[in-house]
Amino acid sequence: MNTNIINSSTLIQMIQMGATNLSNYKEIINKLNVFPVPDGDTGTNMNLSMSSGVKEINNIANEEMSTVVNAFVKGLLMGARGNSGVILSQLFRGFSSSLEGKNEINAIDLATALDAGVQVAYQSVTTPVEGTILTVAKDAAKVAVEEAQKVKNITELMEKVVEAAKKSLERTPDLLPILKEVGVVDSGGKGLVVIYDGFLAALKGEEISGKDETNMEMRIQQEHEHAVQSFISAESIEYGYCTEFFVEFDPEKLDETPFDENAFRTTLSEYGDSLLVASDHDFVKIHIHTEYPGKVMTIAQQYGQLTKIDIENMRKQYASIIDESLEGKGQEVEKEYGIIAVAFGSGLKEMFESIGATTIIEGGQTMNPSTEDLLTAIEKTNAKHTFIFPNNKNIILSANQAKELSTKNIIIIPTKTIPQGISALFAFDEEESVDTNEGNMMAAIEDVKTGLVTYATRDTVIHHMEIKKDSYMGLNDGTIKVTNPDKLETVQLLINEIIDEDDEIITIFYGEDVQEDELNRLKHYVNEHVEDVDVEFYFGNQPIYSFILMVE
Repeated sequence: MNTNIINSSTLIQMIQMGATNLSNYKEIINKLNVFPVPDGDTGTNMNLSMSSGVKEINNIANEEMSTVVNAFVKGLLMGARGNSGVILSQLFRGFSSSLEGKNEINAIDLATALDAGVQVAYQSVTTPVEGTILTVAKDAAKVAVEEAQKVKNITELMEKVVEAAKKSLERTPDLLPILKEVGVVDSGGKGLVVIYDGFLAALKGEEISGKDETNMEMRIQQEHEHAVQSFISAESIEYGYCTEFFVEFDPEKLDETPFDENAFRTTLSEYGDSLLVASDHDFVKIHIHTEYPGKVMTIAQQYGQLTKIDIENMRKQYASIIDESLEGKGQEVEKEYGIIAVAFGSGLKEMFESIGATTIIEGGQTMNPSTEDLLTAIEKTNAKHTFIFPNNKNIILSANQAKELSTKNIIIIPTKTIPQGISALFAFDEEESVDTNEGNMMAAIEDVKTGLVTYATRDTVIHHMEIKKDSYMGLNDGTIKVTNPDKLETVQLLINEIIDEDDEIITIFYGEDVQEDELNRLKHYVNEHVEDVDVEFYFGNQPIYSFILMVE
């Protein structure tokens, strides 16, 4: 396509193609995670954020330029997940503001909009880090501004923007040493390059085909709608658990048990209904309504590693919906204080509720809540002053964005871990003022150490430590300190590493994968080897992390 002008129809095509390309590459982007822990969700977060923007465009009644860009940005802002999703939304927020009042976009307009996006995105981050998506956006925009003075054809200009973005992406390891150490480029920067590639394809009149996964999401939604409409009562639900998960194929397991999608689907169909199965070369995604999620996952596990597990009790959901409808729509009296905490795992959610959290958002590693999720929780909490505990470093930006969009008084307590969130919430006193509570909770964050035990998703060498895929790692406040093929050995080494003479209490939250005999052996080890420190065990039932250590 040889054009000097982008109209609203072309812009929609660019956005849709960018989103489709991002969806196709999201698993590749996920695998660019610096640390080999199972939280490489940059691709997923950017894809969900971008998809939310496209969904808003699909809902608009007219295609005027201002309507298109405003809808896209609204969707991005509300759907933004994780740091990468929030930064992406801010890039296009600035892009949109630059185009206000325009019905068409020429080369200079496009370059100016890209540069405006960079300015807004940098301002949205408290401490911008070079070698990230910010750098890639900045370098691409700089070239766009320079070339727009010479190039009028927008396709040609976009080619130069994509070329500059790719070169900048290749330089990210030179700016961020940790990227060079593990041999990857920045994942967020890669996501932006993929989006720009989609923009260029649209301008050239090329086609990018989406994978079946997007269609599967629509089919899942349709299955849910069909299921809800068919329920007469909670007791009438034959298969009570909506179960979704991925299986990342393991070549060794596939050698023993080759994967046949049709045979796999037939086998699972015996365990429930609303079954959907979609696979590619690297993974298979499963959705099923079943009475025995464990049996379904055991069958699937013979092909590889289970990830992104989400199990919902549909009987409770249905009962809750009925209860709410019977209660009517009367407005609850506004509370003085509200506490929103992000947590994943039934035990951890119960812990936060027991110490004062009024609203729990299910989420954490690999499942970051969106800005819209946080805004919904804020409205549900219905308080004059609402404290938010993100409990994950990748959720803090989304929380701040929700704060900006809300009309309520929101205070973000920037907790990066579950132990920090628990420690901060213990410091809350409803008799104290907002400022006093904020100060006390910020101080409490500094008084706790966090230890984590999880598994490695790939072979790597980091900080001169060789880590093997599927071995266990122990992290002390985010830094990998120990690694070992044995889960219990790893947590024992981490306990020895993290405790010092000033510590008095250690609470160990054990996860969904910890067996009873493993727990008993760990308790025996603690009784024999840990002195002068009180040790408590609590069933967190969290995924991803076998053990979470809270040291005070």
